[in-house]
Amino acid sequence: MAQVEATTERIIAADAETVFDALADYKEVRGKVLTGHFSEYEVREGGDGEGTLVHWRLQATSKRVRDCLLEVTEPTDGQLVEKDRNSSMVTTWTVTPAGDGKSKAVVTTVWNGAGGIGGFFEKTFAPKGLGRIYDELLQNLAAEVEK
Repeated sequence: MAQVEATTERIIAADAETVFDALADYKEVRGKVLTGHFSEYEVREGGDGEGTLVHWRLQATSKRVRDCLLEVTEPTDGQLVEKDRNSSMVTTWTVTPAGDGKSKAVVTTVWNGAGGIGGFFEKTFAPKGLGRIYDELLQNLAAEVEK
């Protein structure tokens, strides 16, 4: 089983605190900025950063659907970590200042991939697909905070 990793980043025309607060707002903002790949979105506990428990289904391809139940932590300033209780998947969101009222948002997802030939294809194609999904999500986030 090889570890699979997908990373996407975007410069957003809003300060880092505004961007981070929007990302950490699972009650109001996060559901609005998710792409069509996400369904059954539900905040089960908390709703603002650390201590949040959130559920969604992520349909990465027509055949690949993940049921996610994510525990949210904030290990350091400007960082949210979502650990899936249903799999090895961990998504880390990092927001840092990028000068002149801008910020850089980076999202990295890692998980233990399948073995064998299936694992080869997963490691080859899944990061690109997930990267496109998160690129669209970051675009939606930018539109939300740049209003």
